[in-house]
This record gives sequence, C-alpha cells and structure tokens, in this order.
Amino acid sequence: MTLPAPLRSRPFRLLLIGQTVSSFGDWMGTFALMALVSELSGSETAVGGILVLRLLPSGIAGPLAARLASRWDRRRTMLAMDLARAGMMAAVPFVGAVWWVYVWAFATELASLIFLPARDSAIPDLLEEDQLADANSFVLASSYGNIPLGGAAFALFSYLGGIDLPIWIDAGTFLVSYAFIAQLPSLRARDLDVEAAPVRFREAFHLHVVRRIMPAATTVFVGVGALFTLGIPFVYEVLRASSVAFGFLVSLFGLGATVGLVAVHVTGQPGVLRIRAGVVVLGGTLAAMSLTSLLWLAYLGAVSFGAAATYALVGAVTYLQTNLDGDERTLGFAVFHIVLRIAMSLAAIGAGIAADALGPVRIVGVGTLHPAATVLFCSGLTVIAGATLLHLPAGREEPTSGDGDHHRHRVLDPSDPGP
Repeated sequence: MTLPAPLRSRPFRLLLIGQTVSSFGDWMGTFALMALVSELSGSETAVGGILVLRLLPSGIAGPLAARLASRWDRRRTMLAMDLARAGMMAAVPFVGAVWWVYVWAFATELASLIFLPARDSAIPDLLEEDQLADANSFVLASSYGNIPLGGAAFALFSYLGGIDLPIWIDAGTFLVSYAFIAQLPSLRARDLDVEAAPVRFREAFHLHVVRRIMPAATTVFVGVGALFTLGIPFVYEVLRASSVAFGFLVSLFGLGATVGLVAVHVTGQPGVLRIRAGVVVLGGTLAAMSLTSLLWLAYLGAVSFGAAATYALVGAVTYLQTNLDGDERTLGFAVFHIVLRIAMSLAAIGAGIAADALGPVRIVGVGTLHPAATVLFCSGLTVIAGATLLHLPAGREEPTSGDGDHHRHRVLDPSDPGP
C-alpha cells in the first residue's frame, strides 16, 4: 500500500508523529485541568475560568508571540516551547490551589501561541505545494481527532492514579514531541535583512488573504466554543441522555472530522467557495441540532458538524499557506491562531452567560426551547452569517496582489507595539 505523498516525507512524518502524541496529551491534560479545578473549588464558574485563560494570552501577548515566531528558527522555536510546556504541566500537581492551576494553564497557552505559528509556517518548507491540503488534513486530524481519545485516556488514567497522573503524562508527551522535532533540519524563518523595511504585527490584518479568510474561519470557532460550553447541559437536559451518550457524541465529532478529511482528499484543495460551503453546513447543522430532542438525530448532527468544521478549517489553513510567503506567512498564522482562540473563548463564555440569563423560549411551529438549545440555535445562525462575510477573490484563486504585496521580504520591527 502506497503512503499518501506527505507521509513519504520523513521530516513531515517526524513532525506529524510528535504532534499527534502531544495533541493526545494536550486534550487529556485539558480534561484533567478542568476536573482538578472543579475538585479544588467545587465551582463551575471556576472551571469556566480555564476558558478565560485561553483568551488572555491571545489578547495580551499575541503580538509578542508573532514577533518571536517570525524572528527565530522555527525548529528551535518549537523545541523551546515543547520543553517549556513540559515543565509547566509537570509543575501543576505540586500545589493544591486553583490559582496555581490558573498560572500554569495561562503560561502553557502562551507557549502554545508561539509554537503554533512556527509549526504551521514550517510545513510548506517540508513539502511541495500540491501536498499541503493533505498535510493540513493530517495535522488537523492529529489535533482534533484526539479529543475523544484524550477524554477516554483521562478517564482511564485518573481512575488508575488520580487526576495528577494524566497531567504528568501530558507533560511527558511534550517531551516525545521534542524528540521527534529535534530530528528536523533547521527551519530558519528567513535571513534578517537589515536594509529591509519592517513589517508590523498589525499590518497582517491588512493582508488581502488574511482579511478574506478570517471572518468565516472565526465563526467556525464561534460554533465550536458555544458547543463546548453547552454540550453537556444540552445532552443532559434537552436530549435526556446520560454521560455515556455524551461520550459517544464526542466520539462522533471525531468520526465527523475523519469524514471531513476524506472530503478534502477527494475534492482536492478547497477554494474560497468550498470553504464557504463548509461553514454554511456547519452553521446549519448546529442550528438544526438545537431544535431536536431525538438522540439519534443529534448523533447524525455530530458527524456533520465535525466534518464541516474540519473541511472549512483545512481549506482556510491551506489557503493561507499557499498565498503567503516568508514573514507574511508566519504573521498570517499568528493572527489566525490568536483571533480564532479569542473567538472560541468569547463564544464559550458568552454562550454560558446567555444560557444562564435566558428562560425557556417558545418558537411557533417548533415548541419551547431550553436555554441551551436557544443559544446553540442563535450560534448556528451566527456561523451562517459569517459565511456571507467570506470575501471572494477577483478572478482565479491565486496568490493575491494588493495590500500585502508591498510587505514581501520585510522583517519584523521589534519596536512595534502591536495593535
């Protein structure tokens, strides 16, 4: 059996294996941190604080992370952040206090903000351009396909050794990632040219490619954030199902992600129109799921949601990689990860607040909706509206010219304060 083209590249294969292992640990660690905070505080509001910590690093330190990722060798950047995250996660169990967990959750997220742009910008340096769509599919699969596996591993290891054990295993997975990335060649972002004009972090928001993709990609994470917060009350109170059903629902999101990856492989590199179609399907699925009280329909919706989200995100990542070069590519991915994390965090927090504030809502022809269902329905409509904001290119979908082109081959200005 012939391996897909990206997997025949040893450097990419090393990167992917390391990312798969660390992503597995990361999702397991996320479940463990939430459980630990719940155990220490007994407060669901305190558990929600973990989501706030996913927002603060992006908003406060995102511009700094973008500068660092652009100026450093990408391989060394990834290695440094893997070591840092391993030490941070290993430190969590030593002090039984919520504030201690918050400190290291914040710091780990900050390190991830530096790691991710370096990783995504390195992939085109390891492969041919026509292999990028499949490569991004594999990377996304390694990230989001590990959600159900990470949840199951947390349940197993916490049963065997308490909450501390999955946290320490998570720390160890970052060291596994380090070992694989250490075998990669040097991935220097670019040789700094002292005569080149500086490109500033805020200028990435003016690049045509970034402005074209971000509105739709952002609304994908609005839907994901809302579902992350309200998934459990929706399953328990609307579907009248058990925790076993919730676990199965999460697994079906992973199955849907696999379907989305297959769709990308079959259809080829998704263009802007197909990215828009994926976003519309995602929003429509979320809205439709919120109106059902039938478990089997929710299961079908989970598969559709996972497939549409994966298809749209693979398309967006590939579009950025093939239409940006050099410093612009690194900055573009820094903006991509920062904005999407902020969107997911705000959506998750906002969905929880809205569901708490709302009472039952009656819709003619549908019936009375639980607050969680109402918020999910509105989130689905928001995602569909975001698809209409996806800017279509003039003519063929080629690397754009315009605002971004006069920034080519420029280096970051360390004095730039960011946006």
